[in-house]
Amino acid sequence: MTAEGALAQALDHLAAGAWREAHVIVQDDASALAAWLHGIVHTLEGDLDNARYWYRRAKRAFPGVEAVAAEIAAARRALADGVDPARA
Repeated sequence: MTAEGALAQALDHLAAGAWREAHVIVQDDASALAAWLHGIVHTLEGDLDNARYWYRRAKRAFPGVEAVAAEIAAARRALADGVDPARA
């Protein structure tokens, strides 16, 4: 599976609330998009300090728990369009 395919699968897991499965995929990927998804993982997990750390690694502002669905949608668009997470 390509890196993009793996991140798309992680997004599917996140959308389903399966953060553990998404975490397995993103934890060893050093890309900015994976860092963003890693932040979403920890937001869903409830570990907000860790989520903020990963959002900083992705060069994105942490939007809070209530923005998870919008963040997943934005990350899907960024993956599809090849956009840097800091600009998405």
